[in-house]
Amino acid sequence: MYCARMSAEILINVRPNLTRVAYVEDGILNDLKIERGGSPTLVGSIYKGRVVRVLPGMQAAFVDIGLDRAAFLYVADVRADLDGAPPFYMEQDETPAAPDEHAPETVVPHSTIQDLLHEGQIIMVQVAKDPLGSKGARITTHISLAGRHVVFMPTLQHLGISRRIESETERERLKKIVESLKPKGGVIIRTACEGATAENLSADLDYLNRLWTEVEKGYDKRKTPGIVHPEIDVELRALRDLLNEKVTRVLVDDQKAHKKVLQFINQFMPKHGKSVTLHTGPQPLFDLYDLDLEISRSLDRKVWLKSGGYIVIDEAEALVVIDINTGRFVGKKDLEDTILKTNLEAVKEIAHQLRIRNCGGIIIIDFIDMENPVHRERVMNQLKLELASDLAKTSVVNMSELGLVEMTRKRIRPSLVSSLCEPCTYCEGKGYIKRKSTIAQEIFLALEREVLRSNTGGAVVHCHSAVADWIYEEEQEALEAVETKIQHPVVFKVEPGYHIEQFELSARIP
Repeated sequence: MYCARMSAEILINVRPNLTRVAYVEDGILNDLKIERGGSPTLVGSIYKGRVVRVLPGMQAAFVDIGLDRAAFLYVADVRADLDGAPPFYMEQDETPAAPDEHAPETVVPHSTIQDLLHEGQIIMVQVAKDPLGSKGARITTHISLAGRHVVFMPTLQHLGISRRIESETERERLKKIVESLKPKGGVIIRTACEGATAENLSADLDYLNRLWTEVEKGYDKRKTPGIVHPEIDVELRALRDLLNEKVTRVLVDDQKAHKKVLQFINQFMPKHGKSVTLHTGPQPLFDLYDLDLEISRSLDRKVWLKSGGYIVIDEAEALVVIDINTGRFVGKKDLEDTILKTNLEAVKEIAHQLRIRNCGGIIIIDFIDMENPVHRERVMNQLKLELASDLAKTSVVNMSELGLVEMTRKRIRPSLVSSLCEPCTYCEGKGYIKRKSTIAQEIFLALEREVLRSNTGGAVVHCHSAVADWIYEEEQEALEAVETKIQHPVVFKVEPGYHIEQFELSARIP
């Protein structure tokens, strides 16, 4: 049976203060990178740092790297050169496919943080995770430099191969090529390396060796904490990590960016040079596949499924909770069949939303309860299948008796919501405000407490107009009871600038 090969395109939309890169497969948005001009990602950038505080109780240190907040360095991310080098060959879960993190999983060290670092020490570090919320950047001393086919780690002796390269023959071939090149450091063979020649690998390593030499020179020249080597721009990073054999076109809608992309591809991926096109049509680039609509949909809390069911996604700082509901979907056979179909449809949408939203950390999925264990297994298998194509590392725990699935997804960059949105200034990020009836009761309690205690000749309540209207229309009886209890009249004064939850009491002047 003939199976049509999926085709993909990379769309690069550039504006003065915003760059967006979309990876579209068969017309469907599969990956999205957004970077603002004023706040680019720091992941991959290399800094000269100064240890400002060592925390033995946390086995970590704070390091000044020239940013507003000190960066956080965990003991497992500190080089312990006196410890023996790790085995040269290791199975590697290729994090660059994630795609911006390049270091291998660190090994629990034998040394303590106080053995390795001291306050005032100058060290070279690389950002592994961007600052998130109130937390500073997460950094590592294990430097890694990403090329097209390999990631070079000059501070380690380690060879890793992406698990996504499944052919044992190909894995062995690539391993032998790298070993024959005798790299002066560790190497991770990336997924994009599959089918690469010895010349490709040699060119990649030569370039990364030269880059490392420049990094060392920049580090030596710098006298104060600060950046030594920035990560490449988001559009070039996306091409390095996403451009593959399925990509038939790379569309760029900015002339300057188009020139930069062409130079990059001609240097590192010349066989893809003809696929780069400058988009000059009147139609906005992202409108070719209604991507702005898809991005807007991925900012909503509720996402509808085609069947009429829906999922609800709630993001906290380190936790994402996803709830699945049948909604308007009533099915055709029986309840179990309806639930199974809703859960299976939700699985595909959940995997898609996790990629587009760049959700990370702990993720809890609350599937609709399924009595049939076969149905549970089918949903779990489908979830793992959908997540297999995710470029970020994921780990899934089996479904509990309550229908809950716990999983983790590697997060190194802020999510789509935190990149494009900010906490609501009105509810202060809570997601809710008090009911007017609740505020009215708080006012009545305050009146009883304050007026009786101060024994004034009455009170003036300064509050929001909606609260005053509610009290006069819905709480007249309660207001009269309060006035009777305090034996004084109450006057309401509307304050246009007040938050709906805000009120103040003042004494009434006779």
